[in-house]
Amino acid sequence: MSESQAKHYAGIGSRETPKEVLEVFEAVAMFFANKGYVLRSGHADGADKAFEAGCDKAGGAKEIYLPWKGFNGSDSPLIVSDRQAFDIAKKFHPNWYNLKDGAKKLHARNSHQALGTNLQTPSEFAICWTKGGAKLGGTAQAIRLFEHYGIPVCNVGVSESLREIKEQINNFLQGIRSQKEG
Repeated sequence: MSESQAKHYAGIGSRETPKEVLEVFEAVAMFFANKGYVLRSGHADGADKAFEAGCDKAGGAKEIYLPWKGFNGSDSPLIVSDRQAFDIAKKFHPNWYNLKDGAKKLHARNSHQALGTNLQTPSEFAICWTKGGAKLGGTAQAIRLFEHYGIPVCNVGVSESLREIKEQINNFLQGIRSQKEG
C-alpha cells in the first residue's frame, strides 16, 4: 500500500504527559494499529513513545520521524532532511531565526508528522496532550501546523480525568467519522 492509500494519524505531545494519560495513549495506539492506521510520531519522551509502544505491541505500521540519526535511541531511517520540511516549519514558528539548528530539526519533523514522507499526504487527525490544553512548547508548533492544513487535533490536556479523556477521544473520533460519512 502506498503512502497516499494508507490511513495515517499523528500521536504526539508533551514530554510531561502524565503517566495515566500515557497509558491511554498506548491503548489508543493499539486500537488504531488494529484498525490499520499508520502512526506518525517523533520518538520524543512522553506521549510520542507511548503511542509508539502501543503501535509496536499491536504490530502496527509506523512512521517515526527523527531530527537526526539515533535521536533518543531510535533506529528509524526517517531522518528529517527535506528542505521543504524546514520551509513549512519556518512558516509556523514565531521565532524561527533565533533557533539553533537542532531545534529547527526538531520542529521540521512536525512537517512530516502532519504531511508524511512526501509532504503531500496529510494525517487524518492528531491526538496529543499539553498541560491544560494550552499550545505549549514543540507541541504548539505541531498544533499550529496541523490546524493550518485542516487536520483535526484532539488535545486531551483540557480534560480533568481519565473518564473525560476517554470521552473526549471517543467524541472526537465520532465527529471525524460523521464528517467522512456526511
